[in-house]
Amino acid sequence: MPEKIKILHLIKSLGRGGAEMLLQETLKQHDNNKFEFHYIYFLPWKDQMVKGLQDAGGIVKNLPARNNVIIALQTGKIIRYIKSNNIQMLHCHLPWAGFVGRFIHMITGIPVLYSEHNKQERYHWITKAINKLTFNRQTKVIAVSNDVAASIEKFIHPKIPVQTILNGVSMEHFVRNREAGFTTRKQNGIEQGCILIGTIAVFRFQKRLKEWIDVFKVMQKKFPGIRGCIVGDGILNIEIRTYLKEQGMEEAILFPGLQTNVLPWLSAMDIFMMTSEFEGLPVALLEAMSMECAVVCTDAGGIKEVIRNRTDGFMVPVNDWMELQKPLTYLLENPAEIKVFGKKARQRVEEAFSLKVMVAEMEAMYPGVVIK
Repeated sequence: MPEKIKILHLIKSLGRGGAEMLLQETLKQHDNNKFEFHYIYFLPWKDQMVKGLQDAGGIVKNLPARNNVIIALQTGKIIRYIKSNNIQMLHCHLPWAGFVGRFIHMITGIPVLYSEHNKQERYHWITKAINKLTFNRQTKVIAVSNDVAASIEKFIHPKIPVQTILNGVSMEHFVRNREAGFTTRKQNGIEQGCILIGTIAVFRFQKRLKEWIDVFKVMQKKFPGIRGCIVGDGILNIEIRTYLKEQGMEEAILFPGLQTNVLPWLSAMDIFMMTSEFEGLPVALLEAMSMECAVVCTDAGGIKEVIRNRTDGFMVPVNDWMELQKPLTYLLENPAEIKVFGKKARQRVEEAFSLKVMVAEMEAMYPGVVIK
């Protein structure tokens, strides 16, 4: 049997974010007879995906760092890890891991594959500048959506290959569990006939969770029986919770915090709403669709490549986020349509955003990157 190709994934954290969740789910699908996967992350307090990766056969190491400067100073330790474990390729995710990976590539010549999860214009100007300066110091790039690929071409004009591999979701794992949904509702005082509108997000400014609350507040005045839930955590936690209190929505919108296992909450939700200002191709959206949630969202970034408006779900322009109340009103006035659009959402994911297809495309790419 040929020797396994040893790949080291480099990522800032292993918290419950989209890119991090994909690492766990893709590992379950990878051919472990052909590949051996290692993972290095830096923020020790963001480790929710560690156990899942280890259970799936991944080798995980934390190099503690509390900020980006210290992350950059871990380069020597990473190089020693690469040599001692005979790593053949680095696969970097998100900018700061990408910067470190490119520096290592310049020093050692090891092939570096970088997954770009966001549009260039949405990064901080310092991040954007470093990205542009160093971008061609790697072997190949994966863009998670055509929108992301177009942004790379427009702002960076890359001299290295950029290939679009659409994010996927595990259809076998993300299946609606009626019993789990029932239990979650019961534990949180949500009546079984009540329509639950929810979202799952890292609490960052681009998710526009204050706007999410604003939309829900309008809908709750029109339909007093509905409930909301915002699942997640992040740097804006206190700010969002304060705003929730100021709007008098504490009783109507649940904040269950960060959940490593989101299946019970997605099983409890009827409608999944996103108010994002920008996105790459959000994994949480694909998970919700696979779980048969009806989707109502802004047309941010790669979302336009997922949702076909009024076919698989509903979209409104990013700057017209208050218009989300129109499709919400339609669904709440026609509750049978919620299940109809939930089934359409899962069908869309099954047809175009299967994790198996994503993994197959990556596995076909890996050997060529290693050889180069």
